[in-house]
Amino acid sequence: MSDQADVVVLGLGPGGEDAAGQLAEAGLDVVAVDGDLVGGECPYWGCVPSKMMIRAANLLAEGRRVPGLAGSATIEPDWSVVARRIRDDATDDWDDRAAVERLEGRGARFVRGWGRLDGPGRVAVGDRVFEASRAIVLDTGAKPWAPPITGLAGTPYWTNRDAIEVEDLPGSLIVLGGNAIGVELAQVFSRFGVDVTVVEVGPRLVGAEEPESSALLAQVFADEGITVRTGASVDAVDHDQRFTLRLADGADVVGDRLLVATGRRPDLAAIGVGTIGLDEQADAIAVDDYLRAAPGVWAIGDMTGHGAFTHVSMYQSRIAVADILGRPGAAASYDAVPRVTFTDPEIGSVGLTEAQARAAGLAVRVGTADIAASPRGWIHQAGNAGLIKLVEDADRGVLVGATSAGPVGGEVLGLLVLAVHAAVPTSSLAEMIYAYPTFHRAIETAVDDLGDRPNDGKT
Repeated sequence: MSDQADVVVLGLGPGGEDAAGQLAEAGLDVVAVDGDLVGGECPYWGCVPSKMMIRAANLLAEGRRVPGLAGSATIEPDWSVVARRIRDDATDDWDDRAAVERLEGRGARFVRGWGRLDGPGRVAVGDRVFEASRAIVLDTGAKPWAPPITGLAGTPYWTNRDAIEVEDLPGSLIVLGGNAIGVELAQVFSRFGVDVTVVEVGPRLVGAEEPESSALLAQVFADEGITVRTGASVDAVDHDQRFTLRLADGADVVGDRLLVATGRRPDLAAIGVGTIGLDEQADAIAVDDYLRAAPGVWAIGDMTGHGAFTHVSMYQSRIAVADILGRPGAAASYDAVPRVTFTDPEIGSVGLTEAQARAAGLAVRVGTADIAASPRGWIHQAGNAGLIKLVEDADRGVLVGATSAGPVGGEVLGLLVLAVHAAVPTSSLAEMIYAYPTFHRAIETAVDDLGDRPNDGKT
């Protein structure tokens, strides 16, 4: 005996929760399934609590910048305040009751359990089977991935979840992985007095970003006393009260705790995508421009491989919902996906890096500006490190990529996201008025710098 529904939404990350609510409000009978907390990683172990941690750590840093600018200050970090705010304000002690009630209030039927596809149009949750007459929407996200390093499995290493839930800080921490999650948490714990070492196998921190951003962050970390080991391959991990990472160059890195921040991957086999003809061993589910993965099946979020960002999942949700309801809507486009690494300085970027633009065969021009040398940067003084970098397709005269790193770099990025998304001519960016003295005024300097560099051809 099976239960009937118009739509089954399997996985309730931000996009899945939103899609289930929208479809239910449109009058469809929607069954929403998840064995974890409704809302997914972002509100409980990702975006929201981590930014509370970052806000607190940045306040400490600002307090330490008072001398020379505003007098004197004595700073006494207290992690218990942060842990309490995360537990009580952000996560309700990791209780999703309010989210479930909100979803059901929109008209969806919520089922707690780990669902699995059971052939076309069917989702099994334990001994219950739900048949979807109209659509199945997949949004089961991705899980932390740990590399197959000898000795690592079975040790009590942290994932991002453990780091977010921690109430008592260790004396020292090794962070394995130097991309966004790793560097954000590394800086937070360091500013609260933890001795932090970042170990990254790649040649630089935040390797997906421009090299200038990597160099900027490496210098900031060095100034703050965070040890960084790049190009560091780990041969083995030992654990006996403390962790020891044995590096390929013969060195050992020792710490009380180990945070593994080496990326996330979807587990497609666990949700049975093979039963609908999809590859269970793939790194992502291939979808078309309207998020269709198979007949009657749509997929959104991390599992589609278009960026593990809440804003991408929500964007995809709108497109999938419109398609399921038969409403007209634009196809998905990922040319102007913004991303922000919330370190201090923030590193915001959109579109192609310079290297990616050149690899695509574009006629590239680059313009840069130093935030510290800008009027607002000079006024800001302490903590003013940053840069603007623009990547132009010179043949079309439009930006195809940009970076905004510095104080509130993610906010300054907004103008550049619009420029890339709407293909605003760089001539228009050169002619517009930028408010003085703002950080975003440095964009004008970078635009002017484009004009100082000749078209270097498709090299």
